[in-house]
Amino acid sequence: MNWISNYVRPKINSLFARRDMPENLWTKCPECGTMLFHREVADNLNVCTSCDHHMAITPRARFEALFDLGIFTEVKVPEPIADPLTFKDQKKYPDRMKSAQKSTGEKEAMLVVEGEVGRTKIVAAGQDFSFMGGSMGMYVGNAILAAALRAVERKCPLVLFSAAGGARMQEGILSLMQMPRSTVAVQMLKDAGLPYIVVLTHPTTGGVTASYAMLGDVQIAEPNALICFAGPRVIEQTIREKLPEGFQRAEYLLDHGMLDRVTHRKKMRDELIVLLRLLMSQPPAIWGELPPPGQITVPETEHPAEMAPEAPQQAE
Repeated sequence: MNWISNYVRPKINSLFARRDMPENLWTKCPECGTMLFHREVADNLNVCTSCDHHMAITPRARFEALFDLGIFTEVKVPEPIADPLTFKDQKKYPDRMKSAQKSTGEKEAMLVVEGEVGRTKIVAAGQDFSFMGGSMGMYVGNAILAAALRAVERKCPLVLFSAAGGARMQEGILSLMQMPRSTVAVQMLKDAGLPYIVVLTHPTTGGVTASYAMLGDVQIAEPNALICFAGPRVIEQTIREKLPEGFQRAEYLLDHGMLDRVTHRKKMRDELIVLLRLLMSQPPAIWGELPPPGQITVPETEHPAEMAPEAPQQAE
């Protein structure tokens, strides 16, 4: 009886027991509700393969798809004071920072890098909405200033990808002061005659929209991105009227002259290559190149000497 209960029964249970399924294998599209395999979503740059909805993507993953061969170098950003106001709500501000750093794996809400896109040197900055809503604090202000200084130093364009809910309330007036600071940084680029391109992603709201996110020489947005200062719900409650369909979305803003382009994420790299080379007075990009003649290898089965017919033997 012990042999049956101790060996046979556990063996049968292990054969028919439900196997543990790893987490995060599937992602549900928030627009159409389709369950998508995580590798399929990552290969498609976090764009739904069913309805083409653009889901959130981290700056690091975006830059890996943007830069040539996915190679880029991070630009050092000066560290601000950690907790200038000793702010505390439900949690202490330093505790919120540690939690965001642990969940995202990033130091702060903005990543600044440099590299080449289509053989054109650029400096790029990207906001991470998963890091405390991409909120604009002192570090973000330092990051924009560092990106502008690096672009002026290298004499190359600055491309910024915005995604934020506004200023960071835990830093109070200090976060609002980043609006004029970032405006001065953008003016430095314009004084140097360097292009500044802004790509607005979902969502870009609040003080970010009232400063550096709307000062680009070229304003591009991803499809259906929410771009506004105050959200549609706040506006409806204020004016007590129903807003038009698609109000404050990228396509609506394009129709009303606030944007230059609305570009699909998978076509963004090609779009930026064309714009960057045009604004830098460079020749058109070379989309396909052949290797030098000395590097062309012919397979052995297709070697001309082996493909030639054999010469007939002469009779003795």
